[in-house]
Amino acid sequence: MKTVILCGGLGTRLKEETEFRPKPMVPIGNKPILWHIMKIYAHYGFNDFVLALGYKGEIIKEYFQHYELMNNDVTLELGKPENCLIHQNHGEVGWKVTLADTGQQALKGARLKKIEKYIDGDIFMMTYGDGVSDINIPELLEFHRSHGKMVTITGAIPVSQFGKLEIQEDNTVSFFEKPKSDSYINGGFFVFDKTIFNYLSENDDCDLEYGTLEKLSKEGQVKVYKHNNFWANMDTFRDMEYLNKLWNEGKAGWKIW
Repeated sequence: MKTVILCGGLGTRLKEETEFRPKPMVPIGNKPILWHIMKIYAHYGFNDFVLALGYKGEIIKEYFQHYELMNNDVTLELGKPENCLIHQNHGEVGWKVTLADTGQQALKGARLKKIEKYIDGDIFMMTYGDGVSDINIPELLEFHRSHGKMVTITGAIPVSQFGKLEIQEDNTVSFFEKPKSDSYINGGFFVFDKTIFNYLSENDDCDLEYGTLEKLSKEGQVKVYKHNNFWANMDTFRDMEYLNKLWNEGKAGWKIW
């Protein structure tokens, strides 16, 4: 089953990093967040990826083109470039990655439509290139198959960017650092029936959430898989610092591999 990852946005709220690279290539630890997302799917055996590229997509292409060289030990014989021995020691064996240019300005629906030719099954998965979670992918797929609708969206409960005070009269009773929100948001990690493509176009102004999914919701074709455990995204510099802090402290809730 194919997993599509949208990697084409400008990432303007993280311009400190995205001025130089696309948001999916912003690192958590020593790996881009894109790698972390792919590891979540690959943990469950889903390692056939289609990356919908846009802004600075050539950097993502270069990353995977040189992946073996940059992520393995290598023995070289200088003057004889043909004598290059790569010692396989990374854990991403068997990943298949299709890198598809979907345009600089295309909205999400257009990007998705433009990779239709790479989808060969009746259903496929899709997520954004900036969100991580400990979501159980087989459970998500089982839920999608159980309800028979066209779309499953994962509803996630994000961590607040601000600490929460519990107050009685004017006294602070307790302080919660980065509590969870009280409501679900669109957390990505979609499952789509292939018929979704009938509702999309390659016109750059074709969006996904606004327009397409709104229409399908009114038609009763969208179900929500409620995920109550870890979920976070990298939208701002503060988010990037938070995710790196979790990773460096060994508290990365999305690290299921």
